[in-house]
Amino acid sequence: MQPVMTLDEIHDFLDREFPQIHMDGRVLEITDVRPAGLTMRFDPADRHLRPGATISGPAMFMLADVAAYAAILAHVGPVALAVTTSLNINFLRKPKLAPLFCDCRVLKLGKRLAVIDTVVTQGKAEEPVCQATATYSIPPR
Repeated sequence: MQPVMTLDEIHDFLDREFPQIHMDGRVLEITDVRPAGLTMRFDPADRHLRPGATISGPAMFMLADVAAYAAILAHVGPVALAVTTSLNINFLRKPKLAPLFCDCRVLKLGKRLAVIDTVVTQGKAEEPVCQATATYSIPPR
């Protein structure tokens, strides 16, 4: 499954259609688009922390959701109305205030549904910080 949008095209689309994701500063950046996959970097700020100086669950959920959406865009084109129908996340380790990388793999890309697996890591860690499976509804063309 080959991408139909480039990294720059996805960034331009997100900037135009979803400017609110950068409302408090740009913290998300796509670093790689590849067949059946995509990687997004998240540069968390103090506002993304919870007590204990660890990145909050909602911040990691946001990363998994936006990265999975970007992976779908990369492979179906600019579809603003594709929506999350479910996202199941497993928090595995406490991440510190440092960049996170969300690696997405497209498991299924049908006419109406897409299923994406995401694995979030930090630094050179081999062990994931969290893992999520997301399902999106794709509107008819």
